[in-house]
Amino acid sequence: MVRVSGLASGMDIDQIVSDLMKAERMPIDKMKKQKQTLEWQRDDYRSMNLLLSDFNNLAFNMTLQSSYSSKTVSSADETKVKAAATSSAGNASYTLSNVTMATAAQSISANSIASSIDPTKSLWSQRDSMDSSVWTEKTVEQAAITLSADTSTVKLAKGAVSAVNQNTGTLNSISVTTDGTSKAYTVRIGTAAGTINSNEVFINEDTGEMTFGTTLTSGSTIEAFSYQQNVLNFSMTTYDSTGKATGNIQDGGSTPFEFDGSTSLNTLLTQISNSKVGISAFFDEGTNKVVMTRKDTGNLSSVDSPDGSNMVFSGAFLTTGFLQLAGNAKGTDAKFTLNGLETTRKSNTFTTGGVTYTLQNNFTGDVRVNVSNDTQKVFDTIKDFVTKYNELIEKINGKITEERDRNYQPLTDQEREKLTDKQAEQWDDKAKSGLLKGDTILSSGLNQMRSNWYASVSGVSGAFSQLTDIGISTSANYSDRGKLVIEGDGTKLKEAIEKDPQSVMDLFMKSGSTTSEKGIVRRLRDTITQTVSKVEQRAGRSTWTSEQFLLGRNLKSVNSQITSFESRLTQVEDRYYRQFTAMEKAIQNANAQSAQLSQYFS
Repeated sequence: MVRVSGLASGMDIDQIVSDLMKAERMPIDKMKKQKQTLEWQRDDYRSMNLLLSDFNNLAFNMTLQSSYSSKTVSSADETKVKAAATSSAGNASYTLSNVTMATAAQSISANSIASSIDPTKSLWSQRDSMDSSVWTEKTVEQAAITLSADTSTVKLAKGAVSAVNQNTGTLNSISVTTDGTSKAYTVRIGTAAGTINSNEVFINEDTGEMTFGTTLTSGSTIEAFSYQQNVLNFSMTTYDSTGKATGNIQDGGSTPFEFDGSTSLNTLLTQISNSKVGISAFFDEGTNKVVMTRKDTGNLSSVDSPDGSNMVFSGAFLTTGFLQLAGNAKGTDAKFTLNGLETTRKSNTFTTGGVTYTLQNNFTGDVRVNVSNDTQKVFDTIKDFVTKYNELIEKINGKITEERDRNYQPLTDQEREKLTDKQAEQWDDKAKSGLLKGDTILSSGLNQMRSNWYASVSGVSGAFSQLTDIGISTSANYSDRGKLVIEGDGTKLKEAIEKDPQSVMDLFMKSGSTTSEKGIVRRLRDTITQTVSKVEQRAGRSTWTSEQFLLGRNLKSVNSQITSFESRLTQVEDRYYRQFTAMEKAIQNANAQSAQLSQYFS
């Protein structure tokens, strides 16, 4: 629609219409403020639910026996024996004596190899220092290689190449196709390239690098071919505590290994250590020998292994004159006497009667280990739970008692533009206040939680059936609104834990079919679950749709009203402009008639 803005009348039509629309917009501003209030109220409810859910997770830990049955363990000499206990361990004293620690099977190479082998260089490049029987030839299928840039050197997918390729004529030439034209390059294999003719390709048998006599252009394809490669093949077998072979088991219960000639000794040993065979392998620079040690201690062998060995090696690389690793490596079990009983274990760390012992050294005397209740830890657990509960009800009470300042309503966009960011933030803080004041859901939940704490627990196994029995009561200060206090310095609670830990545990976590039979924490969790569910019915979750909760449905209704009213405002604004446009045209016509009359009279 064409709008004429005061050309004839000289009036500021846009400003007049804007002022008129302010009055028209008052209802929609009220609706938008209502929408913002509903959104703030929804967010406040969800923040309360988050607090309740976090506390419920903490309460779950308080339903576990381990929270009340912590044990403290002391060893008379931790340089010889260390110990720890689970909640199932009984309070007792244990004596360990005549301890011989478990050892791991170990095999050390018979030869000193550093004088002839550099452990950092490829093994194939040092083949003259090794028995030729350690190498096995393997056929490798090299896939076609398409070049992405101009080059004269290309590396094979695998490493070292056997000179038998050239000697037997199995790899006489390699073809390269460029722009549809194929060219054959004569293969030369060795360790030193020297001069390479334009129709030759030299292959370094140590590294597997191909060097062509001419530069190959980008896009060229080295056609697929096969070649012989030198590899090291060997296998190892280890056993678990039941005598079963372990690792990547294949035929014969062994773990196979294969390395190409470009592999260094250090790399080979590292890969063995990282495998599932359970062996730690390394080269020792001090003795110039290879050491292989079973990662698990104890006599881990099998009736199928030779001489009851814990590690069995096969393959010339491991067993010939190069390394000559012993084939009958054995570990030993730990031997000790526990409270007069002579026994053995595969490991130096073992558990019996809920107590885990870790042997540190061999010794012949006695070391006493004492297990008792960890009163301080249980006390700290209960104290922390009480503290978290007090923090929870303080925050919820703060929300439901917060006064609503109705002088501060949510800001419209126009009102917010007139304020600084700091002023707008302060205004919002006041406008958000008291949105949950007197909320019945939260108030009812708090009242029920207070009742959960103070009601007696029926059917407890010991003397403590009420919270006050163990020295926990309500704060005498009314402003604390039901906060709990641990009487005195906690002496009464500590005495209760020490005297009857089972009764204390029942008081908090006892199961039951009725509320009166349930422990305090289980009651609290029931109440929290019910409260959270009721709040969700009102404020929903972030993943719910608007139709699934009350405030969501209210927000959807307000949004619908806003959309309808905005459409009506557009129509009203258009009507105002049409009226003023008609006025402008009438004034224009009047002015024209006046001008004509003046002309006649003149």
